[in-house]
Amino acid sequence: MFLSRGSTRTKLGPDFQRLLASVIVSSLGDGMRFVALPLLAAQLTSDPRQVTFVYVAEQLPLLLFGLLSGAIADRFDRRRILWVVDAVRAVVVGVLAVAVAVHAMTVLLLAGIGFLLGLGQTLYNGAWSGIVPTLVASPDLTRANARLQSGSLITDTLLGTPLGALLFGVCAMLPFAVDAVSFAAAAVLALTLSGDFRPRPQATPNPWRRLLDDTTQGVRWLWQQPLLRRLCLTSGITNLVGGGLIAILVLYARQTLGLTSLGFALLVASFAIGGVAGAMATPRLSARYGPPRVLRLTAAVTAGTAVAAGAASSGLIAGACIAAYGAANLAWNVTAVSLRQALVPAHLLGRVGMAYQMVIGGGITLGAVLAGLEADSFGLRAPFYIGGALLLAASLISMRPASNDTPTPRGSTGSRVRTVRRRTGDAQATEPERDR
Repeated sequence: MFLSRGSTRTKLGPDFQRLLASVIVSSLGDGMRFVALPLLAAQLTSDPRQVTFVYVAEQLPLLLFGLLSGAIADRFDRRRILWVVDAVRAVVVGVLAVAVAVHAMTVLLLAGIGFLLGLGQTLYNGAWSGIVPTLVASPDLTRANARLQSGSLITDTLLGTPLGALLFGVCAMLPFAVDAVSFAAAAVLALTLSGDFRPRPQATPNPWRRLLDDTTQGVRWLWQQPLLRRLCLTSGITNLVGGGLIAILVLYARQTLGLTSLGFALLVASFAIGGVAGAMATPRLSARYGPPRVLRLTAAVTAGTAVAAGAASSGLIAGACIAAYGAANLAWNVTAVSLRQALVPAHLLGRVGMAYQMVIGGGITLGAVLAGLEADSFGLRAPFYIGGALLLAASLISMRPASNDTPTPRGSTGSRVRTVRRRTGDAQATEPERDR
């Protein structure tokens, strides 16, 4: 299913390159907006409740419409969803930039725009879940996802975030104007993708019939698959820990390590640098050791590096630990995403993907709340230690052997096989299951 020793490396193709360009351009704008939006909220109000209200408004659509967006993506042309959503988001962020320029922005308007952008991201993610397996053959999924995630991390975190802060200091509307342009460019690139991105036709002539019932089908299918269920649980734990550590990292950097704002920025950059290295190394690791071993190893490494970062006595040591944490975290994520894309039936990719996203989003939000409570009660090092223990539990979940782990296609009988979706139509190729 994945690259093995002796496999021939094939070109990912011009359509994938356009998709990669779309992700890179959009991520640059995302990184700028990521830092500019809270800066704008803090400029409008000093009330932490109102600042939190803006953040919650942006996250709310995932919890409200996540499953529905997956069902929509599994019924309609996924390419069309991508470019339409990006085009609408370009207009929404353009309105935001104009409102900031003419000093017409309010907290309520900012929260409303945040909600619309969050809704757009939810719809986009639902369609995105099925795009990569359509463009890329199954053996190349790990390599493709590594390029996508490393490219996004470079432009979002390493370039977009500091550039957004710099432009906001020059003129508050600039990062939002650039973000609007990036959405428009991403929409054009998505529109140029060639191929058929429509899922398998539904039996009913009315595409809206039983749509609400279909929203839960991905959850039901996922729950019946032991391997993917465990991957989803592990993803939830890792993002719960990661969300918590991100939430308190600025306080840990300043109050515990005694770093300046520049030192904090370098800690964030160290995660991104490690993440890029980990993502780019994943295809070779997966080809040599197999996805199960990569998942087990990287989950254990994140546990150890989280504890080490919390025990660090200097910014240099903390930065090295965070870089190692980022490398292991991205390697785990690339492997898990590629495995899910290869195993989930094409007509369920949107729904299963959004079920994952809801678990991840809920984990990040809950992790931020819990880390704040832990830091308040036990000190700023506590979230790292508690997070390390949770990550160790997640690694044990990954290591736990289970029978019948591989999802079996509906209607198949006999020996266990892996079903691999090829990029042409609904053709399937099977290979014997190997226990690693």
